[in-house]
Amino acid sequence: MEYSLRRGTAADLPAVNHIIEAAVMSWRLAERVKRLSLPSYRYDAADLMHLTLWLVEDTGAEREVVAVAGWEPADAADLPAEAAGLLLHGLYVRPERHGQGVGQRLLKFVEHHAAETGYGGVLVKAQVEAIGFFQQHGYWDLPVADSERHYMYRMWKNIDH
Repeated sequence: MEYSLRRGTAADLPAVNHIIEAAVMSWRLAERVKRLSLPSYRYDAADLMHLTLWLVEDTGAEREVVAVAGWEPADAADLPAEAAGLLLHGLYVRPERHGQGVGQRLLKFVEHHAAETGYGGVLVKAQVEAIGFFQQHGYWDLPVADSERHYMYRMWKNIDH
């Protein structure tokens, strides 16, 4: 399959949120937990004032959006000392497209963007089932120094410029 990358817009939000919903509903969590947490994962037009969204489209006849990544500059208090990084809010791939390299391609794009814009790395607050994916791509766990502020599954990858 052939894919293309493009910047997401407000017009893409229904497709983006459909992908996020499918991804969240595939997680190994209680149905009630997924249902209650899902609204916090969805993006709206106000989010686009702060986030950068990039989409992966299947370039077949339907030009279907199959993955999305959203990021913004990370708060220095969440990063390793002396680092500047992007916070990857989410990287979501349609569950039926898992294992096809779509997420890997999108993650490499995020890392390339981070390097091109002068950031030293990428911070991820990973969902527990995604930890292995990020570890396979060179991310390592950041210690939880402030249990009230830091998410338990924070991961970091240094990016070469």
